[in-house]
Amino acid sequence: MNFKMLPAPKSGGFRMEGYWVWCGSVVKDEEGRFHMFASRWPKWLPMHPGWIVASEIVRAVADTPEGPYRFQEVVLPARGAEYWDGRSTHNPHIVKHQGRYLLFYMGSTHPFPDPAAGDGYGFQDPRCIVGRANKRIGLAIAPSPLGPWTRMEQPILSTRPGHYDSYLTSNPAPCVREDGSVLLIYKARKYEGNDFGRMMVGAAEAPFYTGPYRVIGDGPVFPPDTFHMEDPFIWKTADGYALIAKDMDGDLCGEKYGGVLAYSADGLNWRLGPEPLAYSRLVTWDDGSQTRLGNMERPFLLFQDGRPTHLFAAVSDGKNGFRDASQTWNQVFMIAL
Repeated sequence: MNFKMLPAPKSGGFRMEGYWVWCGSVVKDEEGRFHMFASRWPKWLPMHPGWIVASEIVRAVADTPEGPYRFQEVVLPARGAEYWDGRSTHNPHIVKHQGRYLLFYMGSTHPFPDPAAGDGYGFQDPRCIVGRANKRIGLAIAPSPLGPWTRMEQPILSTRPGHYDSYLTSNPAPCVREDGSVLLIYKARKYEGNDFGRMMVGAAEAPFYTGPYRVIGDGPVFPPDTFHMEDPFIWKTADGYALIAKDMDGDLCGEKYGGVLAYSADGLNWRLGPEPLAYSRLVTWDDGSQTRLGNMERPFLLFQDGRPTHLFAAVSDGKNGFRDASQTWNQVFMIAL
């Protein structure tokens, strides 16, 4: 399967004035409207790591997949330090399965006061350190994209002492099969002393989407020394599974932060596609101009009539990724196969 990126609508996607916008996944409802679930946090915080303590999942709506999407509501707001996901919700991934809407996400908590403008919040802040270590994968379920949403009381995938995911679990990439069972690819880190190690990608399975989830395989799915990637999106194919993800170094697809395409028969053993570059950060717009985006992350494919028609991605206007970005948003790209 090869992607052909069509000119992207400059006016499409989802932005919010005064907020960093990230992630983004889309589902079509019974009336034919399109609902995007995305992350946002206020721009008076640094883009990174502001999301660790202040991200919230929101819903936006559009009449077409291209958008533009209009903000509707906060779906998973902060709800208190005593909850495992009480201070931050992030990484939404929406799935419709047999009349139910499944929202996979990352949640976190910490026991400290909320950040305030000008208080110097950053990587060495206890709120950041504790919030990062408390990242876990969860699930919320609703009968409609409009809710009401019922959150699982505990994470569906927690950490495992002594393993590659002893520090955190995040970035859920579920493939929900017809019978409700799930293959879940996820991001993990392990403790190395009192700090965290390199990013890794693991796999888990569950007999039904509510769980229980069990990590499968003898180690990370993609050894970080050879497959340094992030933000996978997976889907079922006639021969097994396919995946797109962010190539962290450019060693896999030929472009740093470009999209890599891979295939697997079982979800554990993956091989690069014959043309591994799924998409480039060099974007052609519908007015004929081109831009090399600073980021193109958290890829999500919208499937219609059994085939992918649109790619959604978190993007920025930075020259050095999001580190020097002034704007982030979720952009939509039309694709042809």
